[in-house]
Parts: sequence; structure tokens; C-alpha cells
Amino acid sequence: MKAPSTVPKPEFPADADTKEYAASLDAVDPLRGFRDEFIIPSKANIASKKLAKPGLSEEPCIYFCGNSLGIQPKATAKYLEAQLDTWSSIGVGGHFTDLEGSPLRQWQLLSEQAAESMSKIVGAAPEEVAAMGTLSMNLHLLLASFYKPTSDKHRILMDWKAFPSDHYAIESQIAWHGLDPDQSMLLVGPDEGEYEVTTEKILSYIDNHASEIALVLLPGIQYYTGQLFDIKRITEYAQSLGIIVGWDLAHAYGNVELKLHEWNVDFAVWCTYKYGNSGPGGIAGLYVHERHGQVDYSAGRDSPKFRHRLTGWYGGDRAERFKMDNKFKPIPGAGGFQISNPSAIDLTSLCAALSVFDKTSMSEIRKKSVLITAYLEHLLLKDSTDETRQFQIITPSNPEARGAQLCLLLKPGLLQQVAQRLQEIGVVCDKREPGVVRVAPAPLYNSFTEVWTFVENLKQALKE
Repeated sequence: MKAPSTVPKPEFPADADTKEYAASLDAVDPLRGFRDEFIIPSKANIASKKLAKPGLSEEPCIYFCGNSLGIQPKATAKYLEAQLDTWSSIGVGGHFTDLEGSPLRQWQLLSEQAAESMSKIVGAAPEEVAAMGTLSMNLHLLLASFYKPTSDKHRILMDWKAFPSDHYAIESQIAWHGLDPDQSMLLVGPDEGEYEVTTEKILSYIDNHASEIALVLLPGIQYYTGQLFDIKRITEYAQSLGIIVGWDLAHAYGNVELKLHEWNVDFAVWCTYKYGNSGPGGIAGLYVHERHGQVDYSAGRDSPKFRHRLTGWYGGDRAERFKMDNKFKPIPGAGGFQISNPSAIDLTSLCAALSVFDKTSMSEIRKKSVLITAYLEHLLLKDSTDETRQFQIITPSNPEARGAQLCLLLKPGLLQQVAQRLQEIGVVCDKREPGVVRVAPAPLYNSFTEVWTFVENLKQALKE
């Protein structure tokens, strides 16, 4: 039996399908000012094949693709300019010098600046978060530390439709240990004809295979269906059976409220370029619970005891890093899992995006997300039935089981005509073969009027 929702689903009046009503929601939106923090691509530019400056005076497109790549914050140019000026003016001194008037700390501390802001987004202590690498690279690094298979406990419980990079990472890690992925990958999926993987089914899989499972690794939000998993409950149950639990938060970071420390999650990884708006391929993040990042010097300063991980110079204690004595003394916490000197340019772009998040909270972002996603759902379903509708919403209707994304499974043969129509009118959203359109109204820069306009055009496209 599903637990009752503690997040009430918004209700809308009879005139909610009017543009005037959408505008009234925008007028009272407490986050409406954040739209001005971003550069929204113009309709003219997204249709052009030539490199162009942002069309700030031109009609903006409707950008519902933040679940693939967030748009550029206006702060990005300012932050990158400061970074380039630092590099050009003081060269190597940028590693150790805090410059007055710069929004950035010295390069050696820049990853800590990013981690401090990211920790508020994921619900962790700053010391439990590190800004480094890419999501897949970070996943490999943490699997190297947390996946310790034995002859009895060797299986990894994962999503039946995991994002390919996660699937490949898990498959290769299993093979690295000389095991057979077909035997060690345990896939949990929805019941026949369904798209939601219930928490109860996941818990039953954990229960039935507890003696074989070495690790649970699931997505916070399933990329294809948009389902938000019950991270707290699944983590607690698996850990009660002695199982390590990790999460891929690629689609959850900057999207939904997370409380990784409070939920006792062992580890997590995420990218920052989707709802986090750090730029294409932007530097990623990872979380390691404080208990796994402890460093014990009881046996002497030169004999630290710590959780095994793949080590690198940049994970070493900053106070002793430049002694170059090849005696690894890890930074306590997630910082000790760092490998290499991170790209200051990438960190700058991330810090620029985080400066926007620093002006609000995930609680406020989530409030609007619940409302704007419910409004999108209401308009999509209004005045139609399951029999007459040309699509099925495969994302859960429960606000607690989704983020800022609805996935529409179109009837066969409709995807290309709908995608073409949306492109022609300046709507950017993601499509997944053979028939899914993923629509993601991001609370920081999308409006209720855009939702109304999108639905009007989608319904027209479905009639053509």
C-alpha cells in the first residue's frame, strides 16, 4: 500500500485554462524575478544556423529543456570575466590570492566555494560535498570505494531503465571484479503495463535478495518517466539489512528538495548542467556521508586510517599537500575523494550558477515546481479522457513522486510531427524515441503563461 501524500496537490478553478488565469499566477509568483537572472534563447536564434549574440530584444523561445541542459545565467559572463582577468593579471598567483572585488575565491579554494553552495541544494554539510569531474567519472570513483563484492554478496540493485552511462559504469565495475554482469546486475522495473516502479516493489526486491545484494544504486529521478523515488525510505530499509546505498541525482539536483545527510545516504553523484545551469558538460558533484570520510590518526600522523578509495594528489590535506613527500593524508570528508586539480574555468561557471541558487532556497523552488507542474498536468488533461487523448502522462500524478517534469507518451507515429510543430513555434523540449516528449518547466526561469502557451500549441499539433 502506498503511503498517503503529504504534499497536497494544487487544485485549479474552472477558468484555469485561460491565458488570463496563467498571467494571474505569474503576477503573484514569488520567484518571478529570477527569470531576469537568465538569458533565454530567442526564437530567431534557435532557428538559426549561424553563431549569434543573445537576442535579448527578440521574442524568447519557450525553453522546457532544463532537464537536459539549463539555460545560461547572466552571472556566468561576469564570473568568467573575473576568472580570466585573474589568470591574465597574476598568473599562477591565482591559486593562492583572494582578489578584492572578485566574486571568486583563490583557485585552491574554489572547489570549496562551490561545495558550500551545493551542500545547501543537496541537504548536506559542506564537508560532505565535493565539486569535481563528471557524473560518470565520479560514479566510477565512488563505486571503486563502495562496491566490495564477495562470493555471496555481489549483486547491484539498479533501475530497469537506467541511463546508459550508469548502466555501463555498473556493468564495467562488476566485470572489473571478474564477475558476470548478467548474474550480478539485479534490475527492478515496473509491473507489466505500468511505468511507475513502486517503493513497495523496490523494498520487496531488497528483502528477497538481501543476502546477495552488495549495493543499491538508483536514480533519484528516473530520466525517462520522471518518477521521483522515495530516497529516504529506500535508503533506510536497505541499510537496515546491511546494504550500502548510493544515488544518481542527475535529474534531482536543483530540482527537488534533498536531505542526503538526514536521510543517512552513503554516497551520491550528480551533474550540474541540467536544473543546475552550470553549462554543457559542467563540472559535477559528489556526496559522501561524514562517517565514510573520517580520517583516523590514532596510529600516528604518518599512518592515517581512512576508507579505501582511488587517491589523487588533490585529495590530500592542503596543509601538507606541497610537502610532496608522497605520504597521502586525505582531507576529511568528501574532499578526500578528489583526484586532480579541478578546472578553474569549469568551477567558475558552476559558481556563477550557484550564485543564483544562493539567493533563494530549494524549499521555495520546490513550492513553485509543485504548482507549475500541476498546472501543466491540469491543462494537458482538461476536457479529454483516456480514450480521446492522443498521449499518456507516464510520470506519476502524485507531487511527491515527481519533480519539474512530465513525460508524455504519444500514440505511435505522432512524435516527429509534434516535435516539428513545437520546433517551428519556438518551443524547446526533449524527445525520446520511440514516442516520449519530456516537458520540464524549470521554476527559476519558466512562467505559467509559457505553460499555457505550450499546451495550446501541443493540442493543436496533435490535431494536425
